[in-house]
Amino acid sequence: MLTLLRHLSSSCCYGGRRSIATVISGNKTSKLVRERLKKEVDNMKMSNVIPSLLVLQVGNREDSNLYISSKMKAAAEVGIDAAHVRLPNTVTQDEVLRTIMSANEDVSVHGLIVQLPLDSINHMDVEMVTNTVSPLKDVDGLSCINAGKLSRGDLNNCFLPCTPNGCMELIRQTGVSVAGKHAVVIGRSKIVGAPMHDLLLWNHATVTTCHSKTHNIPEEVGRADILVVGAGRAEMVRGDWLKEGCVVIDCGINHVPDESKPGGKRVVGDVHYTSAYQRAGFITPVPGGVGPMTVAMLMQNTVLSAQRVLANMAAAGRSL
Repeated sequence: MLTLLRHLSSSCCYGGRRSIATVISGNKTSKLVRERLKKEVDNMKMSNVIPSLLVLQVGNREDSNLYISSKMKAAAEVGIDAAHVRLPNTVTQDEVLRTIMSANEDVSVHGLIVQLPLDSINHMDVEMVTNTVSPLKDVDGLSCINAGKLSRGDLNNCFLPCTPNGCMELIRQTGVSVAGKHAVVIGRSKIVGAPMHDLLLWNHATVTTCHSKTHNIPEEVGRADILVVGAGRAEMVRGDWLKEGCVVIDCGINHVPDESKPGGKRVVGDVHYTSAYQRAGFITPVPGGVGPMTVAMLMQNTVLSAQRVLANMAAAGRSL
């Protein structure tokens, strides 16, 4: 609750109802997560185990470079030993798979992620590439094995995808219980929408997933106590769609023209923030909401992977 920035104004209330949302700060929440993880890593170092993360990149996309830079910075802050391996865009799929399998076999690597999209002049089967990552090191939570465990509700025996897990942490910060609530997810991507549905479901919400073929999305949104949007459409969700006092988690990152900004663009989410802010109970900003939490959850999964290795080492020692 310390991460919430409460904005209340008596001039914006009608009939005694609060009409301005509490902003859920992903920047502040992620900072708390990183501080907790740093303490856990410091404790692990006393057992001579340092969590390690390998980031594998194909090509040299500028946006991927920025994302990787933020991950490396967060890892250094927490105390994770992170390495970045960049393969040229001329690399073949077989070469990428061999690199992944080598990392799978390296006991010093606790977490392995493949930065997407794959920037290669050669054909790449993204599903095959991501599924080649060992599920024991798949700290992105994208492999079919981890996704299958999540879909079955086996949450304690898999790695949870970073963005949906970050969304759950932001919802927890509101103090609103997920159990028994009606949650609506807009979007069904394998990275955000589908696993978000599963996480909410196994935390005992009643979940509706909306997508491009859903009829009357505003009506569905209007029933939501908790709304998570990952549609990839700038400001598609309007404030008058929302149920009064609902929790709004906006996963969108979109660039729209704005001549007043450097570069002539500004970043907005999938929710029309100005109107939603007047109606929601809690809302995440864009930027500064879900984005920082995705990186924080990647660090959390990497530390968790190392802790599992340490626990297995201890168990093996006891059995001798």
